[in-house]
Amino acid sequence: MKQGQTVHSTTVLSIVRNGQIAMASDGQVTVGNAVVKQAAQKARRVANDAALIGFAGAAADAMALTERLEAKLEAYPRNLRRAAVELAKEWRTDRALRRLDALLVVGDREHVLMVSGNGDVIEPDDGIAAIGSGGSYALAAARALARHTELGAEQIAGEALRVAAEICIYTNDNVTVVTLP
Repeated sequence: MKQGQTVHSTTVLSIVRNGQIAMASDGQVTVGNAVVKQAAQKARRVANDAALIGFAGAAADAMALTERLEAKLEAYPRNLRRAAVELAKEWRTDRALRRLDALLVVGDREHVLMVSGNGDVIEPDDGIAAIGSGGSYALAAARALARHTELGAEQIAGEALRVAAEICIYTNDNVTVVTLP
């Protein structure tokens, strides 16, 4: 990989519906105009299966932020909003963290939040959030499915990612869907 080459690596979508949460991610990592990985894991359970987290951006940066979010969830158990706000404050004000290049989507059975290094913690009105290269496509598909079908969160998340994979060249159809037990 050449220095300064752009890495496009993610589409992650999360939806809360009828007390269930699902987070879907694709597996593709692209550097420049080459696909370098087909099955990357970009969404997972955290906090003893109390929350889900997905990331877009630099993987090492996202992992560092994931660890910090898990620590915040331990400090504020079962309070995802507070943990996310505390992470966003630390991320924005800490000199080293400010340089991290990632975007997070986190959720539990009640909330979905997008968290950025600018201090943003955004909770969408409809319980659907998407980040990454194909995020807009996945979000549009998920909203249409949520409005016009009775599908559950897991099915909507998976189908929305597959639609995004048909449109976005940085998103593949190797879709992983994570839910809370």
